[in-house]
Amino acid sequence: MTYNVEIREREISVNVDMGHTILESAISQGVKFPHGSRSGNCGACKAVLHSGDVEMSPYSKFALTSEEKNRGLILACRSVPWSDCEISILDKSETIVHTTKLLEYKVVELIQATHDIKIIRMEITEACPFEFSAGQYVSLTFENLPPRDYSMANSPDSNILEFHIRILPEGNVTGYVQEKLKIGDIVKLQGPYGTAYLRENHKGPIIAIAGGSGLAPIKSIIERSLKVTPKRPIELYFGARSERDLYLEKMYTTLAESLETFKFIPVLSEPGGKTKYRTGFLNHALSEDLHDRNGSTAYIAGPPIMVKSVLEELNKTGISRQDCHADAFYTEAEKKKMEV
Repeated sequence: MTYNVEIREREISVNVDMGHTILESAISQGVKFPHGSRSGNCGACKAVLHSGDVEMSPYSKFALTSEEKNRGLILACRSVPWSDCEISILDKSETIVHTTKLLEYKVVELIQATHDIKIIRMEITEACPFEFSAGQYVSLTFENLPPRDYSMANSPDSNILEFHIRILPEGNVTGYVQEKLKIGDIVKLQGPYGTAYLRENHKGPIIAIAGGSGLAPIKSIIERSLKVTPKRPIELYFGARSERDLYLEKMYTTLAESLETFKFIPVLSEPGGKTKYRTGFLNHALSEDLHDRNGSTAYIAGPPIMVKSVLEELNKTGISRQDCHADAFYTEAEKKKMEV
């Protein structure tokens, strides 16, 4: 049996075979539909269900809150229709859809940024342009290992792609990156994905918040913002466990010293002794510093628990949820738990 799903604002319909999701059917039929992880983790494919019945597979509460679900919102990547439906793709300011590509890149530089974060820089091996928006991510495949999602850390106008990969204790892919990946190796790339990208038309101040390797997409957003709106105020909050987990600190400290409009605030949650840095959790630092920030745009990236606590705090500062663009970094183990 096949169900008809009408996309109201597009005035087009998608045929969805029984047991298939709205998103996979739309993509297979050439319909441009905003999406990211396709696993219920990012919220990029959020839509309004106007009529009909769908069943949703397990998903992250970060991607779709209970309040949003009660208002009739669904995730197209997890929604299997049980009748004909009518939906609207959730309206997003500055919606951008780049062409998804499958490309090969060559590793040109490897840097051990911290004890468990490796920076990889790569250049394309073919004459094919790759376009993305600052803050987006791609799926990388090393050797014959399973693909993994990583954010670009460079500005979109750079020919060299940069990734910050956190090495996990029992991660097969990250273990390979740490021990075996070498300069000259070929890496397959597919993307871009994600909706937590820089809104270039928003001219208000930026609050940028990164936890651990979540600094990667935030770095891309800051670099791009400084090029297109160099006088826009930016405050970067960077959360890490201890001093050994901080990286690129000198670069941002120097930038803060040279630019009046840029502030850099590192925050350590487990300093393990005396430190010159601020201590505590990021959401507490935001609570102390940020007041009446209506008109600002926030970009957040890092572990899910950090993203959740930060979003809750930002809402108290006057920044609307619509102006908070978040990318929660789920490990493969966390994703599997959500699927149970």
